[in-house]
Amino acid sequence: MQILFFVVGTTLPINWARHVASIDVSTGWQHVMVADMAVALCAFAGIFAIRRGLLRVAVTTFCGSLLVGLLVGYLSLGFEKHMVDQTSQMLVLIVSGLVIGRRALWWVFLTLMTIFVLGSFVDEAAGRSDPFHFLPSAAFAYFVVTIVLDRCITALRASLTESDERLQRLEREIAERERVQIQLVHAQKMEMAGRMANGIAHDFNNVLGIISGLARERHRLDEPSGSLANDAAALADALYCVEKSAERGIEIARKLLQFSRTDPSRPRIVELGQVLRGVQPLIKQMFPPAVLLRFDAGEQPYWVTIDQPQFELALLNIAANARDAMPHGGTFRIQLQDGHTHAVVRLSDTGEGMSEAVRAQAFEPFFSTKPPGSGTGLGLATTHAFVTAADGTIMLESESGRGTCVIIRLPRVPADPGPGGASIPDGVVTA
Repeated sequence: MQILFFVVGTTLPINWARHVASIDVSTGWQHVMVADMAVALCAFAGIFAIRRGLLRVAVTTFCGSLLVGLLVGYLSLGFEKHMVDQTSQMLVLIVSGLVIGRRALWWVFLTLMTIFVLGSFVDEAAGRSDPFHFLPSAAFAYFVVTIVLDRCITALRASLTESDERLQRLEREIAERERVQIQLVHAQKMEMAGRMANGIAHDFNNVLGIISGLARERHRLDEPSGSLANDAAALADALYCVEKSAERGIEIARKLLQFSRTDPSRPRIVELGQVLRGVQPLIKQMFPPAVLLRFDAGEQPYWVTIDQPQFELALLNIAANARDAMPHGGTFRIQLQDGHTHAVVRLSDTGEGMSEAVRAQAFEPFFSTKPPGSGTGLGLATTHAFVTAADGTIMLESESGRGTCVIIRLPRVPADPGPGGASIPDGVVTA
């Protein structure tokens, strides 16, 4: 509309300047010129109104100025002299119908018919022969155009309404899927937390046993024959060990609480090696003593943008599958490798492996080869969704009887030292 207003506002003055410079303008045409200048001013005013969000006001004012200009022209010159150029008449019909609505379209049509009739009377008063000769055909033509515009506008508005409804349904479906996804991820976390419960309890038992043993050093305070210096040193060592043991317990509880949170996905820049080292104790608790855990993260830092709790959940899901594939023991290996623009995490086991048919369906939701009640079939599906959302890729290399290797490739990002030159960006949680 702004482009249309600009074209109308510039072409009208230019055309009239050309006419005034080349021919003498009669009194009747002078009235039309003044009306056209008013239309041009309304067009420029409409541009400013649209920029301030007043589209309907701008279009209504513009259409009103066009109708007034047409009325002035028909009353000054009559109907017959306007038959040559029908641009303004069609323009006001189209703009009013498309922008303002069907009711405005029909009001404009009736107004135009009234203007045509008044112009025909002006022709009759001027003594022109058969002044009403073209009026019926013009009225019929405009009626057909108005009906076509009405039908097109109705179809367009119905299509827009249907499109808006579809968009709203799509937004609701996306929101529902996100909610279900969050619930599924949380359910997976709870399943993993349950599987780790025995190992976590064992770790806490060790921590509490150490603290309990160190607390017995208090008997030195009741021995009068002891050396105060030696007793103080022994108690200081005991308190130091108690502090370290308590820190170990706090770390276990912190990781368990962080892992079980239901916060929405919040990707952050993290150092992948630190994340793998931090989750290593949790993975270790999942395997029986017959399984050997090997870990190779190297010394090179690999910065990636991921949601750390979801990445840890993905690792635990893969580790759980590897544990189930090695009921009689074996080796589970975690390797962090350089893939140039990507960081590559390889998680391999020496278990039973997968057939080609199973491998082809492994990432499908609810697909599982485990007995009923032993799994949800969502572990690899949620892992695949997480990796894909992080702009990474995940692959499976497996053969029946020859183990499985899961390869996760995540795009690397430049390290962000942050203020003060710290080596770990804000938001990174180190182990």
